[in-house]
Order: sequence, then C-alpha cells, then structure tokens
Amino acid sequence: MTRLSVEMLAADTVEPITSAGHAQLGLAVVAGIAVIVLLITKFKLHAFLALTIGSLALGAFAGAPLDKVILSFTTGLGATVASVGVLIALGAILGRMLTDSGGADQIVDTILARAGGRSMPWAMVLIASVIGLPLFFEVGVVLLIPVVLMVARRGNYSLMRIGIPALAGLSVMHGLVPPHPGPLVAIDAVGANLGVTLALGVLVAIPTVVIAGPLFSRTAARWVDVPAPDRMIPQRPSEDLDKRPGFGATLVTILLPVVLMLAKALVDIVVDDPTHTVQRVFDVVGSPMIALLAAVLLGIFTLGRPAGFSKERVAQVVEKGLAPIAGILLIVGAGGGFKQTLIDSGVGRMVLEISENWSIPALLLAWLIAVAIRLATGSATVATISAAGLVAPLAADMSTTHTALLVLAIGAGSLFFSHVNDAGFWLVKEYFGLTVGQNIKTWSVMETIISVVAGGFVLLLSLIL
Repeated sequence: MTRLSVEMLAADTVEPITSAGHAQLGLAVVAGIAVIVLLITKFKLHAFLALTIGSLALGAFAGAPLDKVILSFTTGLGATVASVGVLIALGAILGRMLTDSGGADQIVDTILARAGGRSMPWAMVLIASVIGLPLFFEVGVVLLIPVVLMVARRGNYSLMRIGIPALAGLSVMHGLVPPHPGPLVAIDAVGANLGVTLALGVLVAIPTVVIAGPLFSRTAARWVDVPAPDRMIPQRPSEDLDKRPGFGATLVTILLPVVLMLAKALVDIVVDDPTHTVQRVFDVVGSPMIALLAAVLLGIFTLGRPAGFSKERVAQVVEKGLAPIAGILLIVGAGGGFKQTLIDSGVGRMVLEISENWSIPALLLAWLIAVAIRLATGSATVATISAAGLVAPLAADMSTTHTALLVLAIGAGSLFFSHVNDAGFWLVKEYFGLTVGQNIKTWSVMETIISVVAGGFVLLLSLIL
C-alpha cells in the first residue's frame, strides 16, 4: 500500500484530535510510552495489549476525546495490516517451506563443506545472512543453533568464534533489510521507497555484519571462552527426509524476491517514466507482494517437490507457516495504531516543529529515539514502529534516498544493547549455555556494535548521497 492510500484511509483523522500545547503533548508521549514499557516489563503483558492500552493512555493524557482516539488507533491498525500483513504472511510461508524441505540445511551444508579453518566464521556469517533474508530472527536462531553447536564441537572452535557471526548475520537482516516486519512498517510509516531502502540496507548491512560478526567474534572468544553444550544440540529439520532440494535451486528461490525488488528500483532510476512499458512491468513484478508471492510459488516446485512433498504436505507447510505469525501481525498492527495516534494527536507535528530549532540531524534523532525505546521495551519491532511514528513528519521534505536512510537509522537504533527485557537475550543465553554476564559481554555487545556501526554508515551515506 502506498503512502497516499494510507493517508486516504486515515482521511477522517488527518486533523489533530487535540489542540494541546507542546508541554502537554510531550508529557502525553512520555506517559504513553511509560505505560507500554511498564506493561511489557513489569506485568509481562503481551506487546499487542500493551501497545493498545498505551495508545489509549497517550490520547487521554493529550486531552483528546476517547472516541477519536479509538478511531485513530483502529485506522492506523487497519492501514498497517493492509500494507504489510500479506508480506509478513508470504515471508512466513517461504521461511517454513525453506526449513521443512531441508533447503536451509542444504545451503548450510554446501557452504560448510567448502569452508574450514580461519574461513569458518566468514562461512557462518554468509550462511546466516542468506538464511536470514526470508526468516524471522527467532526462527533463524532455532534453525542455525544446531549447526553452530555442531561446527564448534566437531571443529574444536570457540563457541563465540562461530556463534557470534551467525547471530550477527541474522540480527542485521532482521533490523535493516525488508521484507522483515520492522523495516516494512518503518517504510510504510515514513513513505520510503522499498527498492531503494532494500538496496541501501544491503549496502549498510555488509560492512556492519563483517565488523560485528567475524571481526568482533575474535574479541568475544577471548572474553568468553566456553565449549558448545552437548545438551542443546537439537535435531535438524531435514534429518527425517530422504532427499533435499539442490543448493542452486534453493538459493535462487531465496534471492528471487530480493532480485525482483532491486530490479524495480533500478528500472525506476534508469527509465524514470511511469508510462513506459518496461517500468510498468517492473512496477508489478517488483512490488513486494508479487515478488514474495512468486518466490512462494517457485518454492513449491524448487523446494517442496524435490523433498518429496505431496500436495497435501505442501498445504500443511503453508498452514504451519501462517500459524505462528498471528502474534507478530497483531503487534505490528497495534504499533501502526499507536503510530497513527501519535500523528493524529499532533505529536508528529510537535517533533517537526521542535526539531527545526535543534542542531541535531534528523537521522541521528531517529536513531536516538529508537535506541531509547529499545532499551526501555526490549523489543526491536516496538522500537521501530514507535520511532517511525514519531519521526514520520521529518520525512516530508526529504529526498527518496534520505527517506530510505531514515528507515535504516530507525532500524539500526532498534538493535541497540539487547538486555534482560529482550526475549532474544534469553533465547541466546539458554541455547549457548551462558551466564547473564557472559551473554552481556558477547550478545549484548554485539547488538550494540551493530547498532552503532550501522547508524554510523547511515550518517556517512547521508553526506555522500
């Protein structure tokens, strides 16, 4: 969904729902975010409910009529789910097909067979980056952890030397590269071009993952020298399969949506004529929904059929892929409702007016806001959604390139210093058998490096482009 269509959906609430001054609006923002943080961290409430209640609290503290607050929230929720819900669903189906067919294991085994010695950390970061394109972070962790542990034990490697590159590849893809939910929502919120954001996201991701992965893993291995725990090596998805899809076919399937979306962005730049036949064709095939749908349909033949899946088994894989994303869709939708409440309450306009008197660059401001919300809530997705809603008005006068960089600045900030209020922190700790202190010195520091390095490259690109 384009930004114009989202604005049309919100036609009834484009005017501020309150005439409160900057001081009251500022307090309302603090109160709304504080309610969300408290509900998530103290009362362990699901992020969907926390965002819903926080939106109502924001409107109430801003002095807005409750019926208009509800209208703003539901409008934002509907517009967000309409724009990114199908993409998240298609990505989940593709990811499930990739894991259940053994395609992901085929990618892993093929690359590992050609790597060894000092190249192993680089092989792990390559595997994680490729696998991380269509998979949610948590799914990627569960998929790659067995590989990390087995490689570390059989090759007598330090666990951190192998594990950190894999985690860095997954985390960078999750925070910076669409079609992951966070970047998609931020793109929609600020009206960025998806193809340009994808291209710049890959450009920023490459040096970031190198620094935070293979390079930092050397230091991490010295700080925390632990063996891979035997008890945490689970069964790999493809161990029960008689055959698996080929490496080339799997790689083509994974990269197809990326190639199509990048091709659309390139054609838009080269042709630059909306009436031209070539551009019109690529506007269709390079749209995120069509690109992901094409990959899913291709995956049925390149992943499902080689693995021996019947039509019924393919249908089961699709159903299993859709089931776990209900919570994600609700969180993303509620985040969109929170964003719309921020905008309709006049908070977005307030940020725009105040920032005009500040000397801080808009991209740095976006990064700092995302960092603050990430530290408070522990959720990269909540940080991305909330920060995007706050800084969306800043994108009004930006170029296409700088709007894309605004999305990446938000994504980079959303990854800052994962700690005890982040589910990912405990997932990594338990799988790797680390203490809380060891996990902070490795996983948390790695996340901070990703955030700072990616944010630095975003600012650098803003000076060049």
